[in-house]
Amino acid sequence: MPRTLPDPGPTPYWLYLLECEGGVYYTGIALDVEQRFFQHVFGLGAKFTRARPPLRVLAARAYPDKGTALRAEIRVKALPRARKLAFFEAMA
Repeated sequence: MPRTLPDPGPTPYWLYLLECEGGVYYTGIALDVEQRFFQHVFGLGAKFTRARPPLRVLAARAYPDKGTALRAEIRVKALPRARKLAFFEAMA
């Protein structure tokens, strides 16, 4: 009888925070933060990062699904700049 591998479960979505040129922050979600970072670097990301290329990933946090990650993204985008990085550190 062939053995089947256990279902690894859903792939997590990542909420990430980038530092961009000019010291501004950009928040987004992705399945693969590294791949998404390079898409932004090469101008294949959001309009915001085409105008202000990213310098580095400041933080990232995994969420169980896209909906949860999107809700967290909305919360982070509503925060003042000074509290955005703290959002990621609070749950570390």
